[in-house]
Amino acid sequence: MDTEMVGRHKEREIVLEKRIHINNGDDIVCDCMLEYYSTPPKSEQPDSDEDRKETNQPPEDWLPITQSRKGNSWTATFHLLTSGIGIQTLSLPLAFMYLGWFWGIMCLSVAFVWQFYTILLLVDLHESTSTTRYSRYLQLSVAAFGVKLGKVLAIFPVMYLSGGSCVMFIITGGGTMKLFYQLLCEDCSTKYPLTTTEWFLVFICLAILVSLFCPNLNSLAFVSFLGSIMAVGYCTILWLFFVAKRRVDGVTYDQSKVAESETTRMRNIMNALGIIFLAFRGHNVVLEIQGTLPSTPNRSSSNLMLKGVVASYLIIAMCFFPLTAAEYWALGNKIPANGGLLTALLTTLHHHTLKPVVGLLYVQVVVSCVAAFQIYGMVVYDNLERAYASRKSQKCPKLTRIGIRIFFGGLTFFISVAFPFLPSLGLLIGGIALPVTYAYPCLMWIAIKKPPIKSAMWWLNLVLGCLGVGLSVLLVICAVWNLACVGLDANFFHPY
Repeated sequence: MDTEMVGRHKEREIVLEKRIHINNGDDIVCDCMLEYYSTPPKSEQPDSDEDRKETNQPPEDWLPITQSRKGNSWTATFHLLTSGIGIQTLSLPLAFMYLGWFWGIMCLSVAFVWQFYTILLLVDLHESTSTTRYSRYLQLSVAAFGVKLGKVLAIFPVMYLSGGSCVMFIITGGGTMKLFYQLLCEDCSTKYPLTTTEWFLVFICLAILVSLFCPNLNSLAFVSFLGSIMAVGYCTILWLFFVAKRRVDGVTYDQSKVAESETTRMRNIMNALGIIFLAFRGHNVVLEIQGTLPSTPNRSSSNLMLKGVVASYLIIAMCFFPLTAAEYWALGNKIPANGGLLTALLTTLHHHTLKPVVGLLYVQVVVSCVAAFQIYGMVVYDNLERAYASRKSQKCPKLTRIGIRIFFGGLTFFISVAFPFLPSLGLLIGGIALPVTYAYPCLMWIAIKKPPIKSAMWWLNLVLGCLGVGLSVLLVICAVWNLACVGLDANFFHPY
């Protein structure tokens, strides 16, 4: 027995010597967790096939998200801005039209603080154990809730938020390309018209081409830099433009004139809450972004990620709040109910007098959509390559990686053409995925950190988690109610 214990002790020392080395003569860098702990003893080996599959995972440096851990707080900031600011931001003033100044600002502030808090929880949970980095949302969910429940709770929302967001980028980006072409070439656009489907194809070809030059998430740093600049740019230009143009004649802020009945007013209020709470996105890629950062005993990845989170969300706040307040101040109840800011520019403000401004906005929206497509698509690429590597027990070859990206691009293009009305269902499906942002991080923190029962942090996270689940149910009911009252223009295979 003593000889066996000495042998195990020597084995630990050998593995430790292999896995820990000196980086640049200063820091001790841990490339991955010790082999001794990655392979559990026979008494702790999983019994079921599903559990064995969970433990038989390919090395992290084979997969796109964790292939390169050379990021820094700047790259994390760019990734967070690109994934956090989207076209849904332009619908926020519509929520103010239904809620008014006081409740609009109050709800937007609550949503911002709430989702910022849950991001901090995810950053803290990324390295919550000494032997494992949870570089994917699904991994953290499985660690917190178990294999079966973790997959049930997280796999659909996470994959929808990744793949579904890419479909939205195609619809938005392709449609904006069409508007830009019509604006730039008014005469030739009628002689050589491209259908909306063809513009979707142009967008996805551009997105696939960019993805082929970016094998992993860290290699998207420059793309995210451009995307973040463009996203912040169109938000800033828009609110400055509305402030400079001042208020439209006859502007009112009376919510009673927006709805004809109390039932309609109640439905509008629920829609406004959905718009506000679903405007904040990106939680399903936060752990993945942190997975691109290095971690050493002297400096954890959480420190670098925290700097990126604080910087990016200060900028996001400076985009969301002025943009929403400026448009509502300028247009009041005249905000188009089905288009947001870009429609307002085209209709209320007569875009033919602002052709350079509108053209610049269109370009910024397209570039932002292409960049965001890469970040959300990388989550899907990672899952597909993980499946291949687990089955073949080898790193995904270059040709297979290219095939995966083309396959995913083709699939999202097909869905965008087959279901071009998906943005109309955003409140419904977004309500289903809302716990990823507002509920699951709080509950996972309790499950993994195990704070004392009935302590302040235990109560805070439990209450927020339950409220997040309740809000999700409420928004889904509201979305179904809204569809029953208003209806749905299901234009299958016929994008406008």
